[in-house]
Amino acid sequence: MGFNCGIVGLPNVGKSTLFNALTATAQAQAANYPFCTIEPNVGRVAVPDPRLAALAAIGRSQKIVPTSLEFVDIAGLVRGASRGEGLGNQFLANIREVDAIIHVLRCFEDDDVTHVEGSVDPIRDAETVETELMLADMDSLEKRVAPLQKKAKNNDRDAQAQVAVIEPLLAALREGRPARTAIPSGADEAVRRLQLMTTKPVLYVCNVEEAAAATGNPQSARVAARAAAEGAAMVVVSAAIEAEVSQLPDADRAEFLDGLGLSDSGLDRVIAAGYGLLGLSTYFTVGPKETRAWTITAGTRAPQAAAVIHNDFERGFIACETIAYPDYIAGRGEAGAKEAGRMRVEGRDYLVRDGDVLLFRFNV
Repeated sequence: MGFNCGIVGLPNVGKSTLFNALTATAQAQAANYPFCTIEPNVGRVAVPDPRLAALAAIGRSQKIVPTSLEFVDIAGLVRGASRGEGLGNQFLANIREVDAIIHVLRCFEDDDVTHVEGSVDPIRDAETVETELMLADMDSLEKRVAPLQKKAKNNDRDAQAQVAVIEPLLAALREGRPARTAIPSGADEAVRRLQLMTTKPVLYVCNVEEAAAATGNPQSARVAARAAAEGAAMVVVSAAIEAEVSQLPDADRAEFLDGLGLSDSGLDRVIAAGYGLLGLSTYFTVGPKETRAWTITAGTRAPQAAAVIHNDFERGFIACETIAYPDYIAGRGEAGAKEAGRMRVEGRDYLVRDGDVLLFRFNV
């Protein structure tokens, strides 16, 4: 089960620097000119989860296998991208393929790093990108809706159903609102098939100067207010600092961050926020060979959660032995949790919860 976040923004806002830090590679060329990222760069990164180490210690596991999240570094967008300006067509095609959008906004001043708009204004930049995405979505829906409306008038029920979904989305876009604000009740799957960019969840990442990494600055505060109004998520990072941190040995990272007044890495917060943005959840399996984290969407039933390990687990699903993470820790493992009456046997209708430690019973 793969999930990915597309890293977008105007040129020279720090997208590729952030991507390089996230993946601790030099896959994306971070250079001071527009479109230095021509093809989308893809990297998979481990999702930090301190629960894994605690479970592995109790289970005396030989290794730990975290879950992962995919990040896609997409070429910078400029005003007019919806009409094909810059690398607009390529940008729009790439962003349609991702599950969520991480929108990097420049919130730092630096005379040595040019800004494509000539000045630093993260709200203007956010509006530029969102406007281009809305224009592209509107164009896509307008091309679809006309022939569907003709069929709907001739009592084509499938066309009528599609028009009922598309028309409120199109109305919102024409009013200058993203499509996510007008999704009809119960139409999530139909909307997903439309591949609209403004229905994707958004995380704003404010790229600030080193001195503001712990507290943010006035520009990031403006973004925080916008995110709150939209119900979007927001994280403050200094991409330059994160690039340094990503190259340090694990043993030295905490001390380096502490010296900057940071309790954790901005990258860890970006990854965690991206994970939450996608509505994902984690369950664990623990054994002497390995302790492993598995990714599911929140609200997944036990048989479908089992299928993440292997399809046969879903086909032959009988039940799952379930221990909540706090109960596993308190009982110092399966035996202690069972003795305390904290292990449950759940059936196929069970909705797996984040942190569950599971052992599947199946027969194929």
